[in-house]
Amino acid sequence: MKRFHVHVRVADLGTSVAFYSKLFGAAPARQESDYAKWMLEDPRINFAISSRGGEPGVDHLGFQTDSAEELLAMKAQAESADMTLADEGETTCCYAHSDKYWVTDPQGLAWEHYHTLGNVPLFSMPAGDAAKPAEAAACCAPPPKAVAVSAAGCCPPASAGKSSCC
Repeated sequence: MKRFHVHVRVADLGTSVAFYSKLFGAAPARQESDYAKWMLEDPRINFAISSRGGEPGVDHLGFQTDSAEELLAMKAQAESADMTLADEGETTCCYAHSDKYWVTDPQGLAWEHYHTLGNVPLFSMPAGDAAKPAEAAACCAPPPKAVAVSAAGCCPPASAGKSSCC
């Protein structure tokens, strides 16, 4: 079964942990000095926040699979739909060792599809190598955008003084 994943960058981790703990009625399943994650069952979501990277806001979305077979099935579906994949294979990200790939939606929003293979004690530490933490600028940073996004934005130009946007 898949678990929906949301990763949000936050300006103040402590304030955000307090807010989301109240919102979810649960403490994080994992918390570090720059990262926190809730593994909720209702709704079934892996909600993570981190203070690394760029401006606060939604960083990326995704699906976490319970098995390698489920991840392979999702990958086959994306490939058969001619989606551009950025396949990372086995890698470390944040505080986990995972097998993953990325797709990017038409708006440029990154979607991470992954199967967690294990935890790592230090941020982005290479699996099995406690002596060499990886360079880390952002948590689970998506690869460069695979889809061009129009500079004009989402709304077509207004006609006759009327905007066509919401």
